[in-house]
Amino acid sequence: MSARLLAVAAGVLAASPALALDEVTFGTNWLAQAEHGGYYQAVADGTYEEYGLDVTIRPGGPQAPNRQLLMAGQIDFYMGGTLGVLDAVSQGIPLVAVGAIFQKDPQGLLAHADSPVETFADLATMDTIFMAREGFSTYFEWMKANFEGFSDEQFSPYQFNPGPFLADPNSAQQAYLTSEPYKIEQETGWAPKMFLLADAGYRPYASTIEAQSSLVEENPDLVQRFVDATLIGWYNYLYGDNSAANELIKADNPDMTDGQLAFSLEQMKAEGIVDSGDAEAGGIGCMTEGRFQEFFEDMVQIGVLAADLDYTQAYTLDFVCKNVGADLRPS
Repeated sequence: MSARLLAVAAGVLAASPALALDEVTFGTNWLAQAEHGGYYQAVADGTYEEYGLDVTIRPGGPQAPNRQLLMAGQIDFYMGGTLGVLDAVSQGIPLVAVGAIFQKDPQGLLAHADSPVETFADLATMDTIFMAREGFSTYFEWMKANFEGFSDEQFSPYQFNPGPFLADPNSAQQAYLTSEPYKIEQETGWAPKMFLLADAGYRPYASTIEAQSSLVEENPDLVQRFVDATLIGWYNYLYGDNSAANELIKADNPDMTDGQLAFSLEQMKAEGIVDSGDAEAGGIGCMTEGRFQEFFEDMVQIGVLAADLDYTQAYTLDFVCKNVGADLRPS
């Protein structure tokens, strides 16, 4: 019997009437969208249930305290990011990343369609760059350290409204590859130029699965089942019938449209956001020591993290890189 069938069989046994499902709450970092698709897929097609889990997805949003709820032990898992979990460790908060869904961070910068900007480095010629203060204090510091011409004078606060960017042809704006370009094209009729930070060398994992260290230490079986079922969910969302998952997404986020969902999925696949990099050999969710070390050293270089931080406390490789669900990838 294959490892996949053995795992499913174990999940079926756990989900049998004689044994109650383990209740798990997973908090996302934003409103329901295709970027959360694998989790919704695993709910919709019963994969979590096969693995003995009753999973509730708690959507995030502008005021949602999901990360704080994880720290308080009121939810079990949270969708975070490499820098966030490293920062938690630096503050003595016992959080750990147990998997990374996005091999490439979809974060980047937009320029106008008719802008002379052709490369990431060319963005240094922009008069204004609209970005959130979090980006200004992190990836913009990295940009200044690694490319000539970027300066603090370019910074203008991004209010999550593209209006100022659209009104200024010599400006750039922070954006998610899977979101803002679609909305801008729908509004204006032209597609902005998109420059991913990941392609320029800024390489954190994104959409990490975070948990409290205590859960990882005390109940590794539950963590493994949640991770495995999630990875299978992501393969099925990317490459299978995701219609039921999309209906759940729209139920949690009534403003979501079929067009936006289709665009986001297309971009995730085209740019290898989920299934590339370490995932090519180890499967979706895979993380490596070298990748964490590289990003940690970049953050030390720009003064975001202290050089004496034990960054290895921010993650564990025990639950990923086992090619769980990889048989579902089209050949």
